[in-house]
Amino acid sequence: MVEEEVSSTQFDRRLLVRLLSLALPYWRTVLVALACLLANSVLQVLTPLLAKIAVDRYLAPSTEHNLPWLEQWLSAAPREGLIQISLIYLTAILVGLMADFGQQLLMQWTGQRAMFDLRSRLLAHTQRLDIRFFDKSPVGRLVTRLTTDVDALNELFASGIVTLLGDVLVLLFILAAMFRLSPPLTLISMGILPLVFAVTIVFRRSVASSNRKIRVAVARINSFLQEHVNGMAVLQLFNREQRATGDFDKVNHQHVVAYRGAIRAYGWFYPVVELLSMLVMCGLLSYGGIQVRGGGLTLGVLVAFFQYGMRVFRPIQDLSEKYNILQSALAAAERVFALLDQRVDVQAPAHPAHPPLNGSEIEFDGVWFAYNDEDWVLRDVSFRIAPGEVIAVVGHTGAGKTTLSNLLLRFYDVQKGAIRIGGVDIRDFDPRDLRRHFGVVLQDPHLFTGTIGGNIRLGSTKLDDGALELAAEQVNLIDFVRELPQGFDHPVLERGTGLSTGQKQLIGFARALAHNPSCLILDEATSSVDTETEIKVREALERMVEGRTSIIIAHRLSTIQRADRILVLHKGKLRETGTHQELLAARGIYWKLYQLQYKDQETRRK
Repeated sequence: MVEEEVSSTQFDRRLLVRLLSLALPYWRTVLVALACLLANSVLQVLTPLLAKIAVDRYLAPSTEHNLPWLEQWLSAAPREGLIQISLIYLTAILVGLMADFGQQLLMQWTGQRAMFDLRSRLLAHTQRLDIRFFDKSPVGRLVTRLTTDVDALNELFASGIVTLLGDVLVLLFILAAMFRLSPPLTLISMGILPLVFAVTIVFRRSVASSNRKIRVAVARINSFLQEHVNGMAVLQLFNREQRATGDFDKVNHQHVVAYRGAIRAYGWFYPVVELLSMLVMCGLLSYGGIQVRGGGLTLGVLVAFFQYGMRVFRPIQDLSEKYNILQSALAAAERVFALLDQRVDVQAPAHPAHPPLNGSEIEFDGVWFAYNDEDWVLRDVSFRIAPGEVIAVVGHTGAGKTTLSNLLLRFYDVQKGAIRIGGVDIRDFDPRDLRRHFGVVLQDPHLFTGTIGGNIRLGSTKLDDGALELAAEQVNLIDFVRELPQGFDHPVLERGTGLSTGQKQLIGFARALAHNPSCLILDEATSSVDTETEIKVREALERMVEGRTSIIIAHRLSTIQRADRILVLHKGKLRETGTHQELLAARGIYWKLYQLQYKDQETRRK
């Protein structure tokens, strides 16, 4: 549940370059947005100059001329001239509005497209990662990567980086225009800037700290909700709703506390900057008024400075906010790119071999495997499976039964020894090509939101309705499907809600069989079904394993008695092997397991 902290809070230029490269495919759109931004920045400087001309030429005439190229087109008559300037002023405002709208629209669209690409890359890469990665990574954290963190990056593209450049341009253009009009008034306006920057630095640090705490709090909320919503049945079964609510209140309160610092910082920052801007206005009014009365300054210049003075602080405020957006985006980018850079250990070799599964022998040769360091789950396991042979694997919980199938499917790679198919090490195969030849039925089959037919097909376009019906008929699912009004188009809710455990299990069998695998793996596939369903599954098994190499992992020994050979694992080692009768005659571990289940069945009958 605990979200890791950002590894670095320093500005990382390489990270920013990598982040901006996401918009590289849309560079033409970005260039148009920059053109709109430049036009809007120029117009921000032009409108106060128009006000200056209106005052100095018509309202309080003077001999000073700052824009002769424009004044030569203006009428000498005050009435007509003021109308002309008003129309130019209105045109500048409208053009600036359109340029601002165009820039915002283009960057929002660019941000959305870049984030669409990024989410697709994240999901595609996540699907290639090893199962070992998911063993150690909370689901809530991964969801945060694809949602909250990507949204933070989108905010940077939509209203951050280009607008940040626009604020810088506006500030530079305004300062240049102010120096051109009156250096003394410019110095008065800029005299307060060191204090503004100091206030901004304090604000930035305060908000950056709060933003880090907010991101951690959001990740904890996501993890908590994901875990408790998935386990809702357990919560209600043990009447833990009130306790869960109390625990969530604590996690939720951390989010409130994290936001408190940001709210406080924003609460004092803008009023302080506004106060400083008013002090600048007072200085301009005092010094400028004296200069106007003494003839050292025109009234139009003072009017223009008042407009510039009100505008010069807006980019400074925006720069502070955009800097926080940049910092937040860089922190999110660090986590997102850390996920994208997560190394895939189980991957295809440069020149993969093609798995010759049909009619090929499967061999485990001295296999050692540990999920953590040298805490070995399998210890020097060796056996062979002949083509078409039905093998059963039994043993106590934790003996390593499921690990065998995980290694065979290359969800993990062995640390010692080798697994071969047709004499070829499976590490020489592309994992996707290898898994295409296997059909797997798990103890708790996962159903996706959609339809029954969609859950059997799993996106395959090769399976037509006839193949679905044949698979459903072979696993005794067809009667249930025909009773549904929509048949295979019957909707399936998240995690198969509304379907019984047996029905979900039969759908899992149909899914495995419909794709016509060369090798079948059944991992505790009947351990959670009722007796009636188990009878159906047994009948289906006889048809499913026919002509296929099959590995049946089971606790219920009644389902494996007809296996060609039974492997008995104990504490990670292969301790016994043989048929059902041979193992009973040996009176070893298998015989003890059988006696325990037989006595348990006898007790239930009494």
